Amino acid sequence: MKQFKKIGILTSGGDAPGMNAAIRAITDKALEEGIEVVGIIGGYSGLIKNEMIDLDARAVSNIENLGGTILLTDRCDEFKTEEGMQAAVANCKKNNIDAIVAIGGDGTFRGATDLSLRGIPTIGVTGSIDNDITATDYTVGFDTAMNTAMEAIDKLRDTCQSHARCNVVEVMGRDCGEIALKAGIASGAVAIAIPEVPFDEDAAIERMIKAKAAGKRSMLVVVSEGVFNKEGKPYGEDLKKIIQDKTGIETKFARLAHVVRGGAPTLRDRLTATEMGSYAVDLLLDGKSDCIVAEVDGRIVSFDIKFALTVDKMYKKKLKEGALDGFTPEQIGTMEEICAFRAAEIKRLYDIHLSLCE
Repeated sequence: MKQFKKIGILTSGGDAPGMNAAIRAITDKALEEGIEVVGIIGGYSGLIKNEMIDLDARAVSNIENLGGTILLTDRCDEFKTEEGMQAAVANCKKNNIDAIVAIGGDGTFRGATDLSLRGIPTIGVTGSIDNDITATDYTVGFDTAMNTAMEAIDKLRDTCQSHARCNVVEVMGRDCGEIALKAGIASGAVAIAIPEVPFDEDAAIERMIKAKAAGKRSMLVVVSEGVFNKEGKPYGEDLKKIIQDKTGIETKFARLAHVVRGGAPTLRDRLTATEMGSYAVDLLLDGKSDCIVAEVDGRIVSFDIKFALTVDKMYKKKLKEGALDGFTPEQIGTMEEICAFRAAEIKRLYDIHLSLCE
């Protein structure tokens, strides 16, 4: 077992409900192992600026139910420079930080690799409301975000029913449409537009015309922010105008935006964050570095960061020439299997949505 005297924790990129539960779990697990813990304020920016606080059991008591992150977060361009990275490493050494656990998404993990390559063992914990890290089945914050979106859409349905309206609702997700897809199905949306599946606008319009003729008063359409029109602009507001023009139904547009990031984390997010945080400390004690904690088939596992980021780019069709160099045929085959499974799951759910709309 590798020995550490002190570890640091940071949260980076977009905040996600459940990050505080992960912070508590990492801290409590490390303290149990006799390891001191510091919290780095504001992500990699705080590491560069040497902004840190000591974390003990009292400091992390009663934080698991809080949204956001008590350590604050940031997207730090300075850390992408060699000067910024060297400053971060120097502050780790200055504060006797032996290792770091970084909670966040793909950008956070690239930073974790940078630290690992410079001699600071670093583990990443997947925290993102978008569930957009392909190597893991689940990212901390996703369940809360889905529920927040669903509850907001349910409220919009009430007013749509009263006024015989349609409401086009745009939700976050970047280039991953899972919040839109799952919240849309749960809310009984008549149409859902996501980046992963071509959207049949004409079929959606036809369904709405038939539903109106049959006496349906309220209609909901859910659109992921990662769906764009031919000019490369967000599609939601365009779709609102198209629906109103072609169906005659009064149609409103609502962008939920960052509201889906807030709120107390659900049980699912608190529990998963706790399991992942505890496992991250176990990985460090086992001498591991430059890897992420993930969930696969209900089990908490780990992946090499380079592998995880490459799978993500493969799934999103963003692989550059030579990106697979250095991987074995078996590893590439595993990547392809992960991507195929993810795509099949999205299609399966989307087909269920379409069958419910017919």
